[in-house]
Amino acid sequence: MAYLDQIPLNLLILACLTLGLAPFFPEPHIWEKLKMLVAGNLVKPVDIFDLLMHAAPFVLLAAKLLRAALQKG
Repeated sequence: MAYLDQIPLNLLILACLTLGLAPFFPEPHIWEKLKMLVAGNLVKPVDIFDLLMHAAPFVLLAAKLLRAALQKG
């Protein structure tokens, strides 16, 4: 978990706002993929890979914030 501590928080926030949400129009790409997942239309490997790539910054940010909260408590 030391590698997670080495990633700056502001870098993860920037990654969420750029890679996580890009392209922004007509809707964020991750939102489109999550809607496909809920509808059961996320079946192509390229779509699954795309969801994982766009979700990775959010997962890392959540893990870092959770780790920081647990260390303080």
